[in-house]
Amino acid sequence: MRATPFHIDVTQSVLDDLKRRLIQTRWPDAPKEANWNDGTNIGYLRQLVSYWIQDFNWRDQEKYLNGFQQFKARIDGLKIHFIHECGVGPKPMPLILTHGWPSSFFEMTKIIPLLTDPASHGGDATDAFDVVVPSLPGYGFSQNPNYRKMTLKDISDLWTKLMVDILGYRHFGAHGGDIGAGVATNLGRFHPENMIGIHILAFASPILNQKTAPLTEAEQQYVSKLKLWEKEDGAYEHQQSTRPQTLAYGLNDSPTGLAAWIIEKFRSWSDCNGEIERRFSKDELLTNLTIYWITETINSSIHLYYDHQHSPKNTQMFRRIEVPTGATLTVEPVNRPPREWVERTYNVQRWTELPRGGHFAAFEEPELLAREIRAFFRPFRK
Repeated sequence: MRATPFHIDVTQSVLDDLKRRLIQTRWPDAPKEANWNDGTNIGYLRQLVSYWIQDFNWRDQEKYLNGFQQFKARIDGLKIHFIHECGVGPKPMPLILTHGWPSSFFEMTKIIPLLTDPASHGGDATDAFDVVVPSLPGYGFSQNPNYRKMTLKDISDLWTKLMVDILGYRHFGAHGGDIGAGVATNLGRFHPENMIGIHILAFASPILNQKTAPLTEAEQQYVSKLKLWEKEDGAYEHQQSTRPQTLAYGLNDSPTGLAAWIIEKFRSWSDCNGEIERRFSKDELLTNLTIYWITETINSSIHLYYDHQHSPKNTQMFRRIEVPTGATLTVEPVNRPPREWVERTYNVQRWTELPRGGHFAAFEEPELLAREIRAFFRPFRK
């Protein structure tokens, strides 16, 4: 198996069609005093769509993305897109970074140079990594699985074959948040012989039964927070886990609808204090959105939730992770569990609570996150 170079080159007709659809948006009404509690704010979305039509330049973003070394490789019948940037240092460590939803490989582009060339960014060359950033199956430029069941374990299997069989890294580290943390978890659970360590943005769903230790007071408080979050903010996950196809018709047909579905998550999950552009510029938000639009992957991306929900569970899925684990917590409350909650599942070797940064930490606080990733993996370098 081998990888072939990949270059993003979107046909102009696709961009012209996008602009036409944006111009022809049939806007809904909204309460006179509408705010973000009702859903995506219509005033902000109108501004964003106007910018998308008049000022956003995809070709500039395409040029930026093509500045990274990109490839595609066929693994288990699927063409997987990935960035592969070699480290600048005496002995770079192989590291795979996995994004989540509603993000894309684009989220990792700020942190890549901080990890591959730390000496040029205030760090030490001995902390350099060879960085691999794949697009999840059915996301971005990776092939749509076409309703072949795709679980987080399946993705961990694909990533192992990518790193070992395609790129020749017998041992490697992994990092991820959101879905990416689940993939890293399954790398540690099912491929421990290949793992140097895993670094996660606090992701843990421990099995709890009569044989496990009772929840501590801090854990009980965290469970209460989770229940409140599911009530107030979890409707998207329930819909995507049960009826993704119903959503797909509108989101795949209307770029404005797609923006409304995704932008609200970037605002509510990031550390932006309600002002989304404190963390993301319009160009950054629209680059991520445009990747979903031009690849027509919104349906396959949300279908991963359905597959995860409906995949058969077995006892192996709840094995403790003995691979060394680093846990970094952002200020996002739902991803800030107490340490004992995480230690039910993981062999935690490093625990850090960041002072700022939210769900999209690699994009919001790339310097802080890069520093943590370097620090966690430093003791495991040979």
